[in-house]
Amino acid sequence: MSEDQKPERLQRLWDLAPMFVEGTPHAKFLGMKFVAIDISRATLSLPYDKKLVGNVETGILHGGVLTALLDQASGLAAVSSFEDVMPVATLDLRIDYMRAGKPGKTLIAEAHAYKTTRHIAFVRAIAHDGDVNDPVATSQASFMTTGRNKKSSVNPLARTKAVADLPPATTSATAPEANKPTGAKK
Repeated sequence: MSEDQKPERLQRLWDLAPMFVEGTPHAKFLGMKFVAIDISRATLSLPYDKKLVGNVETGILHGGVLTALLDQASGLAAVSSFEDVMPVATLDLRIDYMRAGKPGKTLIAEAHAYKTTRHIAFVRAIAHDGDVNDPVATSQASFMTTGRNKKSSVNPLARTKAVADLPPATTSATAPEANKPTGAKK
């Protein structure tokens, strides 16, 4: 990629990155927020919410919430590391939990894709609640591209609409009979 293309690529990432959170049901439900993106880097935040507490006595967030935040931020960093924006899938995710997040504090996840091959991105991330030098957790992950290698001329939103416009599947009156094992008694 030439230096002339970098601002254009970065602008496209800034246009698409918020949808990576808003368009992901679990990220939206948990309340994740897009913060920033750069080539091979992404930052997300998760404001404290009592509905996400794992221990009601201490007010500490559930560990699964932290896992989801690190995975989402790392996935976005992986997406931003490939020259073309393509969907990714988590291949491996390892998390070191270092301490509990402080109740009432927003969690911040900063991820960096430090190595990207043709189909795999390797990402490190850190989650903290305000002090990057006092992490709540760190992670190491790998992601693979799930998109086609050649550029598609079909807009993904048009593809989604086309699927939504398909007629409902028809059912046959004999369908239950067809599902019975042979030799079954009536």
